[in-house]
Amino acid sequence: MDTTSDRPSGRHQISIGHLVMGLAFLGIVGVWGLVQTDTVTGDDIRWLMPIPWVVAGVVGLAATAITGSRRYAVRQTGWVGEQPETSQTHEEPS
Repeated sequence: MDTTSDRPSGRHQISIGHLVMGLAFLGIVGVWGLVQTDTVTGDDIRWLMPIPWVVAGVVGLAATAITGSRRYAVRQTGWVGEQPETSQTHEEPS
């Protein structure tokens, strides 16, 4: 008996909003770490601050483009199996 097909796969849909905000948060913490250790100083901070937002936005757009057609697809439900037989002959009333 094969029980591997009965187990759930463990995969779930990713919340794109959570992904974007998590990446932005990690990026801002990284920029903060660079500033605190004096790795980046002066005018370099000005161009470094928007990088986490731009990277997170690009990742969010890519995730939406990849999963967009599957995530919001219309799932059709209806009759499964053989179609019921219907009478195709119509009698004209006299």
